[in-house]
Amino acid sequence: MVSPIQPAELGFFSTLAACGSLSAAARELGISTPAVSKRLAQMEARIGVTLVNRTTRRMSLTPEGELYVEHARGILGAIDDMAQLLGEAKAEPRGLLRVNATLGFGRSHVAALISKFARKHPEVEVQLQLSVNPPPLTDDAFDVCIRFGAPPESRVIARRIASNRRLLCASPAYLARAGHPKVPHDLTRHRCIGIRQGDEAYGVWRLSSGRGAAQHTEAIKTRGALSTNDGEIAVNWALDGHGILMRAEWDIARYLRSGRLVQVLANYRTPDADIYAVYPQRHQLSARVRAFVDFIATALENGSIR
Repeated sequence: MVSPIQPAELGFFSTLAACGSLSAAARELGISTPAVSKRLAQMEARIGVTLVNRTTRRMSLTPEGELYVEHARGILGAIDDMAQLLGEAKAEPRGLLRVNATLGFGRSHVAALISKFARKHPEVEVQLQLSVNPPPLTDDAFDVCIRFGAPPESRVIARRIASNRRLLCASPAYLARAGHPKVPHDLTRHRCIGIRQGDEAYGVWRLSSGRGAAQHTEAIKTRGALSTNDGEIAVNWALDGHGILMRAEWDIARYLRSGRLVQVLANYRTPDADIYAVYPQRHQLSARVRAFVDFIATALENGSIR
């Protein structure tokens, strides 16, 4: 079945409506006024409605004509947007890129990677903002957010750019005094360092064992004298021997290698904290967004997170 609305006529009618008269539209389109009148009449006959009220001196759009031109301009605008996005996807990255990251990871990893990215793409202007919690996904203040854990939203693109685990650890001095916990419930008798970040229930640590149908998860309510919303401070407290800490591997890996911190309950798993680059769907073809996310992902895959 042939549609009564022809794509080529969207631009024609949009021009006609903008010009305000058949003669002005004829001059704009480079054809005769009778030709404009004939084409309009053919459109109206095919659609089955009157789009324009004509008089000897002027013309005006009918309600149907107003509806037609409104949708025509929307469709034409969408076509232009698509062409621009497709062109941008092939273009050299340039323009403003607004990045958000968490305080600790942003300071220790993302900032250094942005420095390298800026040297590679000098036409991109990067603005980095660090925050304790990620901004709302509906917030249009950022082009890319680097965050831990996949967002629940389906309206954004979330690309996993690095694996990351949460680990339990403590200093050798603390463990020498308080002993090593053997099972998750032992944590209730230890001093635990709390971190108040994100939407997770504060002071509740979830540890799992087994796989598949045999998996068992325990929620342990921890206690301790020290808590903070800053991960760097929490790590320093653990290094000073104040208790057991649950912290992302990226932040404590160097201390585990040096022996300044010791992993505890290594046979139990804590919730994943994989690192994601999150950005609106409309940016999926943006050259600067794609270049930045690819750059960050490659750097982290090559070991920049350790």
